[in-house]
Amino acid sequence: MLVGFETSDDASVYKINEETAMVTTADFITPPVNDPYQFGQIAAANSLSDIYAMGGKPLTCLNLVCFPPSKLEPEVLRQIVAGALNKITEAGAVLAGGHTVEDDEPKFGLAVTGIVHPEKYWANGHAKIGDAIILTKPLGSGVLFNANLKNRVSEPAMRQCLSTLCQLNDGVVRVAENFEIHGATDVTGFGLAGHGYEMAKASGVCLEIEIGGLPVMDQALEMYKRGVSTGVNRFNRQLIAGKHEFQVELPNWRREIVFDPQTSGGLLMTLPDNRADSFLGELLNAGYSRAKKIGTVVKKQDSRCLIFR
Repeated sequence: MLVGFETSDDASVYKINEETAMVTTADFITPPVNDPYQFGQIAAANSLSDIYAMGGKPLTCLNLVCFPPSKLEPEVLRQIVAGALNKITEAGAVLAGGHTVEDDEPKFGLAVTGIVHPEKYWANGHAKIGDAIILTKPLGSGVLFNANLKNRVSEPAMRQCLSTLCQLNDGVVRVAENFEIHGATDVTGFGLAGHGYEMAKASGVCLEIEIGGLPVMDQALEMYKRGVSTGVNRFNRQLIAGKHEFQVELPNWRREIVFDPQTSGGLLMTLPDNRADSFLGELLNAGYSRAKKIGTVVKKQDSRCLIFR
């Protein structure tokens, strides 16, 4: 076992031979949207992302389904699976079956198996002092979904959000083949702060993040300013209590974006600083138009794992 559960990484990595290691993960979510096909796409992209976060290539997928047949028509489930299959096929993987149970609330995701070279996998515990920190997708989907339930988000902003969530992180892996990636994880339910904390803790370093330079989805900050939040932000703040510091004066609502829970978020990656600009340029050319350098990995001086400046 090359990567297990000790550092809260995105997937396990098990060495089969000198050329191949198996990457395995499982993830499922509740519907962030009403459209079942789009729900399937987002849930599949979210699950596949854990394989990409290890630098791997997904091969086989199993559906993980909770469904209320007394409340929803079978066509709803068919559309969810069809949406997932769309993303699975785009990823070059196959759907090999799955399991369904009755539940009061629909939930959907995938168990995914992939492969990676046993000497070329990524992990959240490999960030090095001096590395640049790259984030490949903008933040804000959590608050936008909640605000959308109250009809506060414009249609263009919501379309942009959904398009971002449906975008696979496979292109990041292809671009990264020509670069020396050190630490990597994907930003999902714990938000940038929670997953950044996990990376810093596992690597024994501190992440200095420029909060004003973070890529943010349209209207996400506006929603926080108007008092909208999520039920997860508070937990994510508690997760890093005593382990972070804001070194810039900001109103509380402005800080919330780092705690915003993401679904099918971007990859948080570190690599040598002198290669960061080239990496970003290739990411932009590959369609990751909001990818940005957001900070630097520094030596850990005390209990702080995250510094927002």
